[in-house]
Amino acid sequence: MQINTQSQDNDNKAGRLVCVGTGIQLAGQISPISQSYIETADVVFSLVTDGFSTRWLNELNDDVRSLQTFYAKEGEIKSRRQSYDEMVEAILSQVAAGKLVVCAFYGHPGVFACVSHMAIKQAKQLGYKASMLPGISAEACLWADINVDPGNVGFQSLEATQFLLYNHVINPYSYLLLWQIALAGEHTLTQFSTTEAKLNILVEHLQQWYSLSHEVIIYEAANVAFQQPRVETITLAELPTADLNAISTLVVPPVAQLTLNQQILTKLNITAAEIG
Repeated sequence: MQINTQSQDNDNKAGRLVCVGTGIQLAGQISPISQSYIETADVVFSLVTDGFSTRWLNELNDDVRSLQTFYAKEGEIKSRRQSYDEMVEAILSQVAAGKLVVCAFYGHPGVFACVSHMAIKQAKQLGYKASMLPGISAEACLWADINVDPGNVGFQSLEATQFLLYNHVINPYSYLLLWQIALAGEHTLTQFSTTEAKLNILVEHLQQWYSLSHEVIIYEAANVAFQQPRVETITLAELPTADLNAISTLVVPPVAQLTLNQQILTKLNITAAEIG
């Protein structure tokens, strides 16, 4: 779809796009306003992870269209970039038809969900109103499930493959979250899993900051209320042979407690005893 990037008056366009998050757990983690948009939309596009969520969305609206159909079929090699472009084109075609279009995404609609950002950007370029409403993300569930306040020592949050391919500097005294660990090192966007060899490279890379015996957590949020989240502690050395899924996240705890910056304390005229 060709995008006209010239400035246009949004009020002259009838169509509208709203991207919402369904949360992680079915039905219980969606905001009232997001659910209201789903119920009143002319068309709902969905990108959720399970059949339970799909059936629930179908109960809220009579015209729910799954974006999963744009992914590669069994035996087909297709870049996810192409799939994302096709999803956006399908979404914008309905916006251009003057409809209120709602896109319902698993978790938070703007976190590891490039389709929402692409669709909103292009809709605005075409002169349509487009917005995003937040949802409960996997990260929000993670801190609750592992019972950690990230504000105590801070954290870094990175996509696993990006962490490998770019020169990120890790702070080993805070938490490190590596998302999409089951795709670590997979840069072609045509595969849905990584290999043991690539995970070994990841472990080698992490050894700049962590020992092989350092305990890490494989985390998976629960999708429905009767499930339990996966919070499995292993050593870093065990990661390449661990059972990983599409929703697996690697949580790397700090190697040691924070230490005070004495130079800054002196400049601020603060003593260590005052910090507690």
